[in-house]
Amino acid sequence: QVQLVESGGGEVQAGGSLRLSCAASGRTFSRYGMDWFRQAPGKEREFVAAISWSGGSAYYADSVLGRFTISRDNAKNTVYLQMNSLKPEDTAVYYCAAAYWKGYYIRDVDGMDYWGKGTLVTVSS
Repeated sequence: QVQLVESGGGEVQAGGSLRLSCAASGRTFSRYGMDWFRQAPGKEREFVAAISWSGGSAYYADSVLGRFTISRDNAKNTVYLQMNSLKPEDTAVYYCAAAYWKGYYIRDVDGMDYWGKGTLVTVSS
């Protein structure tokens, strides 16, 4: 069982930065690949970024590539999402999610095992 709690959301102007954190409970955090998803009002939840169990590799949605960075600290049971050059279209509730690592990234909602409750990011123009 893994419980996830996101933090770090807020309101920022376009071009600004935010760093999201996701704290995980449990002693098996390092066995899970971790993802960030987001859901804008009236839209479906979409994949943002994923990181392997070790943190050695990551994968990004085209819409955030070059602006967002996912990282993790297994000693702290925490995954991060550094968001730079934010745009109004990045406004959404951001969720972290965990899936038992099987050697590949999972980028669909249905494939994740555990979810946090989300943190709201608002980017004003």
